[in-house]
Amino acid sequence: MIGLEPNYWVALIGNLGFPIVVTFYLLMRLERNFNQLEQVVEELISEIRKNK
Repeated sequence: MIGLEPNYWVALIGNLGFPIVVTFYLLMRLERNFNQLEQVVEELISEIRKNK
């Protein structure tokens, strides 16, 4: 994962501001969850097509 070092986050907060950094962090986490959800939905669709 990008920039897990504390110095990286401190530099981002100093340069961009706290709300922007928090938003960026949350979007990165949501993207991972959306990718997992997409995979599960594709598997579900595949199973439904097999059972028709």
